[in-house]
Amino acid sequence: MSFLKSFLVLLCLAVLSIGSVSAQDSSEALRPLVNELAKGKFDETQRQVEALKATGDPTVAPALEALSAGDLYFRKSDGMVFIAQREGKSYNLTDPLTGEAAGTAGRRDVKKIKVNNRLRRVIRAALGSLTLQAPDPAVRMTAAEAIFKAQDPEKIEALDEALAAETDDNVRTVMEQARAAAVLNSDLDETEKLEAVQTLSDMGNRDALSLLIAAQSASAGAVQEAAANAVAKIEKSIATWDAAQNIWYGLSLGSVLLLAAIGLAITFGVMGVINMAHGEMVMIGAYVTFVVQELIRTSAPGLFDYSLFIALPLAFATSGLIGIGIERGVIRWLYGRPLETLLATWGISLILQQAVRSIFGPTNREVGNPDWMSGAFEIGQMTVTYNRMWIILFALLVFAGLILVLKKTPFGLYTRAVTQNRRMGASMGIRTPWIDALTFGLGSGIAGIAGVALSQIDNVSPNLGQGYIIDSFMVVVFGGVGNLWGTLVGAMTLGVVNKFLEPYAGAVLAKILVLVFIILFIQKRPRGLFALKGRAVEA
Repeated sequence: MSFLKSFLVLLCLAVLSIGSVSAQDSSEALRPLVNELAKGKFDETQRQVEALKATGDPTVAPALEALSAGDLYFRKSDGMVFIAQREGKSYNLTDPLTGEAAGTAGRRDVKKIKVNNRLRRVIRAALGSLTLQAPDPAVRMTAAEAIFKAQDPEKIEALDEALAAETDDNVRTVMEQARAAAVLNSDLDETEKLEAVQTLSDMGNRDALSLLIAAQSASAGAVQEAAANAVAKIEKSIATWDAAQNIWYGLSLGSVLLLAAIGLAITFGVMGVINMAHGEMVMIGAYVTFVVQELIRTSAPGLFDYSLFIALPLAFATSGLIGIGIERGVIRWLYGRPLETLLATWGISLILQQAVRSIFGPTNREVGNPDWMSGAFEIGQMTVTYNRMWIILFALLVFAGLILVLKKTPFGLYTRAVTQNRRMGASMGIRTPWIDALTFGLGSGIAGIAGVALSQIDNVSPNLGQGYIIDSFMVVVFGGVGNLWGTLVGAMTLGVVNKFLEPYAGAVLAKILVLVFIILFIQKRPRGLFALKGRAVEA
């Protein structure tokens, strides 16, 4: 067994030494070509740049970049070429092929290799060719994207060479698009430009649209007509994707409104209480998330990705207990007096806001996104962020869980009974005061977990809840007081309508228009989209 281990160690060392010798041999083979840059005038230097380009080895790229920047020097004593950076009265030398430090040299010991603008253009072309044919597909992709943005006609020849050797389909597609962009900015014939227009038309995004609009205004004849047709096609496609993006943003906003309003729908439906402190329950949930993340950052950084899972039950319990305390301490004495209830809960909201300001300060607090909620991906021309996607799924899970609680548990049965006919429920032995307290706690707890979700997309501050309380009431009234399905439909509908109105009316006017719509709708259907049924409700 020990013999086998020794053999494997020797084999690994042999492989590493072979790789090292191979890399060293490659550098030594290129070194004479790099040293030739120090000899002759501009024409000879240009020919040597072409010779380095012909090797197709990206190892020579740092030497060419340094030459273009004026940082390439040769040592007078032996003609060796180095990248030199001046420091005081001497130069720090770097090997242009290996990147290793090569000591220092005095100002009189080295001489700069001169370069002019014509030579810089040749160097740029050579660098483009080298990066377009680099072994790493990511480097080739980046080089092609840079050419697409620059629309440099001088890169067409390098792109043709790279396309002839390209084996990666994704990189080939980007190279073809880069070539099309460069062709439209060149003096090539009409046939080439028509093919370029078709390539960009198939690309079909905003980058292609801007290039085609420029080509349409700068061209004539068949090219102009083809560009105009391509522009119309892409604009139609983009309009469709914009509508899809607005629907996604609307569903995203709707999920936020659903989380903020679903707890309010329960308390408002069961007790008829206008709870102006509901937004502060959302705020408390967000601050619980902040506290959890701060404790994790200082005590167990490795658990940060699980911080939201830890914060969810804590936020639910904290907000729920505060909600039960508010109901038992204040609201139960004010049933049947809606104006006094509204004023009392508004006062409670001010007290909670000031308490949070005193504890955490008035400024925004940072709540981080776990890795699994960061980033985005694209579907066609539509961008989908992971945090919004997870919040939509989370809102639907909360909704489904609440439906199960209300439909499949004794507590849910008692709650529905009290909602439909409080007196009959009490006469059947249901302890309606405790149902009120637990329902208020449940609604407040759901608001707390809404705060956990909102902390991922909004600023955590004492005013967090105030931004959602009015919208939450609009959702509840529009969907039907106390009806969870109405709350779901109302939240998603108002979210989508808001996002379609904002581009034309602005965010503030869009909200005003939505409010006017709800007022008119309530005039026609006073109980909302889905009115609760029951003798007490209908009485």
